[in-house]
Amino acid sequence: MDRLIYTSMTGANHTLSQQATVAHNLANSATTGFRAENNAFRAVPVFGEGLPTRAFVVDSTVGADFTPGPLQTTGRDLDVAIKGPGWITVQLDNGEEAYTRNGSLQISPNGILLTQNGLVVKGETGFITIPPDTRITIGVDGTVSSVPINPQPNTVATVGRIKLVNPPEDSLVKGADGLFRLKDGSQAPIDARVRLIDGTLEGSNVNVVNEMVSMIALARQFDMQMKMLESAQRNAEQASEIMVVRV
Repeated sequence: MDRLIYTSMTGANHTLSQQATVAHNLANSATTGFRAENNAFRAVPVFGEGLPTRAFVVDSTVGADFTPGPLQTTGRDLDVAIKGPGWITVQLDNGEEAYTRNGSLQISPNGILLTQNGLVVKGETGFITIPPDTRITIGVDGTVSSVPINPQPNTVATVGRIKLVNPPEDSLVKGADGLFRLKDGSQAPIDARVRLIDGTLEGSNVNVVNEMVSMIALARQFDMQMKMLESAQRNAEQASEIMVVRV
């Protein structure tokens, strides 16, 4: 009886958490470079005095789905997509380094290369500063070049190179902000093999149909767990009645 109650109770609780994860994935089905999150259930025995008759259900985050998303051609000079594996490095306000696949970039009023969310795009030697009155191009290796609009459009100057990395997927952890970081808190080394595609963005890898099916399955699973709790309650009441009658 105890095992049934504990398993059903914790299972229902974590089913709600999984529904929140699926809802989060669906909400980001159109977010550039988004990586869907995966969850899984596992049973954990409760240790203590007496026999180990109780078990909890734990919702363990397996990680993110690293399957590449679809590529969408935009023709915009500040849009880049990573071809194959790899990440664009950004720097947070606290100086921490993080990684993203969202290559929709912009230039701040001060000429700093940023993401659309306002995060600083980290270069191999620091911030990438764009001179005023210039048009920029981003090469396949992340090299950022500026071309003066007037009066010498043929004068090209290299202003920096985006730090592109490709750490092992199992060493990455996804934060609540949607950015990835190394689990040990270190910084990933530059990987010269990572390549970019200019004028292109990578879409979200969320499969809307699969997520909707998961949402329905989780709703049914929650109903089943609640019915198990109701059955446990009825069994306990009937057992109490039998005990009273015998007494």
